[in-house]
Amino acid sequence: MSIRFTAKARRGMVALTIAAGLAVGVAGCSGGGDDDKKPEASASASRTGGSDPSTQEGESDEPMAELKGSSGLLLQITSATRDAGGFVTVNGNLKNDGSKRITIPPAVRGDETEILRHGMSLGGATLVDATSKKRYYVLRDTDGRPLTTTGFSSLQPGESLAVFVQFPAPPTSTTDVTFQLPTFASAPIQISG
Repeated sequence: MSIRFTAKARRGMVALTIAAGLAVGVAGCSGGGDDDKKPEASASASRTGGSDPSTQEGESDEPMAELKGSSGLLLQITSATRDAGGFVTVNGNLKNDGSKRITIPPAVRGDETEILRHGMSLGGATLVDATSKKRYYVLRDTDGRPLTTTGFSSLQPGESLAVFVQFPAPPTSTTDVTFQLPTFASAPIQISG
């Protein structure tokens, strides 16, 4: 056999393989009449079935705790969920219950140098486990940024802001903890999950 004949044979095999692959792909993408209706039916079932999704997963309509802050600020905690990754996520709404625009006090971000470098946040929040006598601080990423809502500065009258804060998870036997945030009253909350 010559080199030219071998090269032609290889090109022919490559072309045949590509053609077969395209044929299988086209056949797989095209569907029959009944197959086209199945995704539509399941999509409409998911839109109409079950409860309406909330803005934050695990959040209920009724807050589990309300913490009053300075100048008419109100923090409503709606959920505290233990996640499989070894942390607890606390969700809530920060609301201006006053009649004037409120600047969020800088004290809510805490006083740790690492957190202060990253701007306004709820980095000063803590969970206190009185039974084990332990305090849990806000988690941080590898750059030292707090794993919490960031980048806010003020709220207009009646305005609310959905917020979250993540902490290391207490032992699974611990469900009752106290949530603390500087300039706000403390409140007992219950961890689910």
